[in-house]
Amino acid sequence: MKTTGNESRKNPAWKPRPAAAGRGTVKSPALIEGPVGKMLIRLTIPMIFGILSMVLYNLVDTFFVGRLGKDQLAALTFTFPVVLVIGSIAQGIGMGASAVVSRAIGANDHARVRRLATDSLVLALLIVGVFVILGLSTINPLFRLLGAEDRIIPYIGEYMRVWYLGMIFVVFPMVGNNTIRATGDSKTPGIVMMIGAFTNACLDPLFIFGIGPFPQLGIRGAALATVIGRSVTFLVALYVLGVREKLIDFKIPAVKEVLESWKEILYIGIPNAATKMIIPIGAGIITRIVSVHGAETVAGYGVATRIEFFSLATINALSSIIAPFVGQNLGAGRYDRVKEGYKRAELFSLVIGGVFFVLFIFLARPIAGIFNNHPEVIRTTVLYLHIVSIAYAFQGIYLVTVPALNVLRKPIHAASLSILEMFVLTLPLALLGSHRFGITGVFAALGVSYFLTGTASRSLFLTILQRTTLLSDVSELQTNG
Repeated sequence: MKTTGNESRKNPAWKPRPAAAGRGTVKSPALIEGPVGKMLIRLTIPMIFGILSMVLYNLVDTFFVGRLGKDQLAALTFTFPVVLVIGSIAQGIGMGASAVVSRAIGANDHARVRRLATDSLVLALLIVGVFVILGLSTINPLFRLLGAEDRIIPYIGEYMRVWYLGMIFVVFPMVGNNTIRATGDSKTPGIVMMIGAFTNACLDPLFIFGIGPFPQLGIRGAALATVIGRSVTFLVALYVLGVREKLIDFKIPAVKEVLESWKEILYIGIPNAATKMIIPIGAGIITRIVSVHGAETVAGYGVATRIEFFSLATINALSSIIAPFVGQNLGAGRYDRVKEGYKRAELFSLVIGGVFFVLFIFLARPIAGIFNNHPEVIRTTVLYLHIVSIAYAFQGIYLVTVPALNVLRKPIHAASLSILEMFVLTLPLALLGSHRFGITGVFAALGVSYFLTGTASRSLFLTILQRTTLLSDVSELQTNG
């Protein structure tokens, strides 16, 4: 009897059809059966440690660089938006790869899975080459444009020259780990990320302060420790993809075939990269707005945003596994599981956001004091955490909605949410708030934009999912009619 998508939605025991002849050995879709809540928890827990390890990169760097002085800490803050822009491009390619690979797995087409995985990595390497050249030639004018003072620029140059030269170790694992997650394996990427972060944490004080036989490199040492830590993740990701999962195809393909893969990946990857770039570009502009209030305020803002990254780590871990979960279930026609998974992710975001809001009411000041003892730096950090954390729950809803929309092949809709948050809400309100209420107005603008974007995200996703389900039902009726 013919199995329809409608049956798959209603029958929890539904099994995917076998692969067509000639498609190769198929990796079984792991995410289309079983209790949704338990599955999301099982996938998220390893990624929590992975995301926390990424937070650890930033917090450890911030902690040790903060010991060098407020100018070095301000320099590190100025580098953050640029590093995030390049990371966003890598994550965009990775998101595109994850979306198409997970759907190919759900459809049991292993040959296509290998082709897409391989071509996404080649694309990542090309992007690295372009940005290394551009980055090294634009350090001074770019960071002056962002508002860095003359005394800060040399420190920025020391950090970014090392970081750009090691960029391949940053970009490649981002794309590779997304592909690994698309198979339903969130444990391996989490472990890989933790190993890299631990390596960075151990090397940071050695290279920054010149402990033992290591040279004293200052802020340049923080960049070198990061690059070495990332190189560990690079090697492990390469081993997992090429040897364990056998997802790298060493056969030279036709140019047309590669271009077809890139087209499919970039259809989702470009809007998603643009979506992710909006955040650091906006953060760069916000940093410029904050910079008029002084270097100490910039340093405090930098500390606060890194603490925020830690606070949202659990939700970011959940958002990183939403794409493969939604992708495999869409590929298998399990729309009921897609909706249930989103609802549970939404509830999770509300709970985590509420917990951190209460936590920062009581502990924001001692947490801020860990990173720097300058009174103005601490005051700025505390002010940010008290105001912006009110809306963390709604920012969480936005974070889980974007990858889900990308896998639904609605990348423009996902990008529109980021445009709404940053350019329609945050930046205009931050400029107005800075003019009328100083730094308090800037942080209030962030909180308002988080709340409104989260509310809009929920409504948009549920509307699109309902429409997609109805269109699928009509198509199946016409096919079987």
